[in-house]
Amino acid sequence: MSPHALPWTSSRAYPHGVSHAAEGRRETTDTWVRAALEVLVGVPGVLRAGLALTEGGGRRLLFAASDRDNQDRVDWCAVDGYEDVPLNFAVRTGRMVAGSMTELAGRYPEFVGRQTQEMRAVATVPLSADDRVLGGFALFFGTDQPFDDAQLTALRRLAERLARDLRRQRPGDASERGPSGDEAPPDGARVATHVVEAEPHGVAPARQFVRRTLATWGIDGDYMDTLVLCVSELVTNAIIHGAAGCELRVVLQHGVLTATVRDRGRPALRAEWSASDPLAVHGRGLQIVDALSSRCGSELDSVGMTVWCQLEVS
Repeated sequence: MSPHALPWTSSRAYPHGVSHAAEGRRETTDTWVRAALEVLVGVPGVLRAGLALTEGGGRRLLFAASDRDNQDRVDWCAVDGYEDVPLNFAVRTGRMVAGSMTELAGRYPEFVGRQTQEMRAVATVPLSADDRVLGGFALFFGTDQPFDDAQLTALRRLAERLARDLRRQRPGDASERGPSGDEAPPDGARVATHVVEAEPHGVAPARQFVRRTLATWGIDGDYMDTLVLCVSELVTNAIIHGAAGCELRVVLQHGVLTATVRDRGRPALRAEWSASDPLAVHGRGLQIVDALSSRCGSELDSVGMTVWCQLEVS
């Protein structure tokens, strides 16, 4: 067998049990993560593997690695989703990055500079299912790699298998997932939409739009104020990180208000969110939405970002 053949892509199985670790309302599937990391470090030549899952509207990622103590509970850390490193690029764009450290040094000098001398090459691959990017994995190799068509195809197939299982296992998917900005409005729902310009002054008209809409629907008081605040935070976040503004949609159905903000372009600026600073501007905004809404969530796909929140008004 060729030293670069990847037999584990088709024959190796891993367990599907689920163990949820909660941090606030954030839930992760620890059993899947531990098993996936075991598979990834089994790839020939790999010294270290990492996994990232989208979180907080894709503005940050939850990251776990094979060289951490994940025995009792996965050792997660939150990282800036827009830091210019290969794994973040793969998650944001849905495209694989693979090359030697020498080849990647020109594009990612800080990332390469942080690696030990024993790391010779890296491959970062997005985890995609149902046309949505759920996260990605990174493989750090201790030997030079060909990254030829056969190897890259095997890595993509591995990513597809892991993503399918993650889709089944991770809470918030399928029936638990919130509405996408591209979905048709449900029958009988009251729907209003507003296009937000890619400028800071676009936030005020968005707030006014929500107030007018809810007043027309007979919703006022605390419900109106809460949704206006949540929409303000989500729209501000989208404007800061988007290149072409966003679309805001408000839906009322069966006593539930849903506000969905859909990015209309690729990220333009780098987020300054820091997991160690809960008062950071962008992190605080997402925390406010999480604290005030009944449910909230996000989805990243190859086109853009959708962030949503819900309030129960009856």
